[in-house]
Amino acid sequence: MAQIDETRAANARPAGLRGTVLWQSANTLFPGIAVSILVAVTAQFLSEHYGAPAMLMALLMGLALNFLADQGTRTEAGIGFSARTVLRLGVALLGARISVEMLTKLGTGMILLVIAGVAVTILFAMLAAKVFGRGWRMALLSGGAVAICGASAAMAIAAVLPRTDKSERNLAFTVMAVTILSTVAMIAYPPLSGWFDFTPLESGVFLGGTIHDVAQVVGAGFSISPEVGETATVVKLIRVAMLAPVVLVFSLVIRAGHLGADSTGGIRPPLLPSFVIWFLVLAALNSFGVIPASVAWFAEQASRWALLTAIAAVGIKTSLVKMMEVGGSAIWLVVVETIFLACFILAGLHLIS
Repeated sequence: MAQIDETRAANARPAGLRGTVLWQSANTLFPGIAVSILVAVTAQFLSEHYGAPAMLMALLMGLALNFLADQGTRTEAGIGFSARTVLRLGVALLGARISVEMLTKLGTGMILLVIAGVAVTILFAMLAAKVFGRGWRMALLSGGAVAICGASAAMAIAAVLPRTDKSERNLAFTVMAVTILSTVAMIAYPPLSGWFDFTPLESGVFLGGTIHDVAQVVGAGFSISPEVGETATVVKLIRVAMLAPVVLVFSLVIRAGHLGADSTGGIRPPLLPSFVIWFLVLAALNSFGVIPASVAWFAEQASRWALLTAIAAVGIKTSLVKMMEVGGSAIWLVVVETIFLACFILAGLHLIS
């Protein structure tokens, strides 16, 4: 009998040990996660009450709290977890917004134009980066962010690029740049639609195909009319749907070592990260109508908050001084990419119509 009791006690110890480890891990991560969430909530408050872009506010406030990510602080581990794991969760949940049904609202020509805009903008970024003296990592990061969906794309692409000591800095800079330019476009592009005398469909394609972030696309589209707003949102989601294949292509090219001598630097990313697989799974389930509307809405909200929390953590991890070391050429690179995408979509609309 005593032997049985000893056996039970021995079997119970690993479970208790695992519970202790999990508790210690959660206790270690909680302070940093809590700080990241607090910054995200504050950024959302500023966005709702003062009209400032939530992503930009989260990044700027995070930069001001860089000392919380110093080595040895209680918040260091949780901030790193938020910038990495919570980010991937947010990107994966974006898939619940994608469905094949949304493609039926647009003609084949418009869909091909939007997809082509993504592809040629990334290729243009690779060429422009050489002109501005930037490396291929910055080209893929900035080009993908401009071509697909702004800050969300930047964070997803950064997750599959080989890690270097400049990774966090470049990501923070790219998020800030595309968010600012997206806000400028939200204000400037609707009058351009009227100046070009676009139809509601053409206006929606122009706004959804050129503005970087989803929130700014919605704001610009509905500032013209509900019809334009709905079309612009659908077009933007088509660009978001391009995130998974683009990340896969980037991973394949990086692993093949076709991007130059420095392509072996850093840690090689997986062929297809798990968060991209979940993105595709959720998109497929939503296309087949498996995901109820209420669940899709919840996933959208969870994704938005996860990405906002992640970019707050990225900001905290990034030194403002180091971010400014990116240089003026990187700023011009993102600006030129934005202008190129707008010109490409305008030219395509002119040819199709």
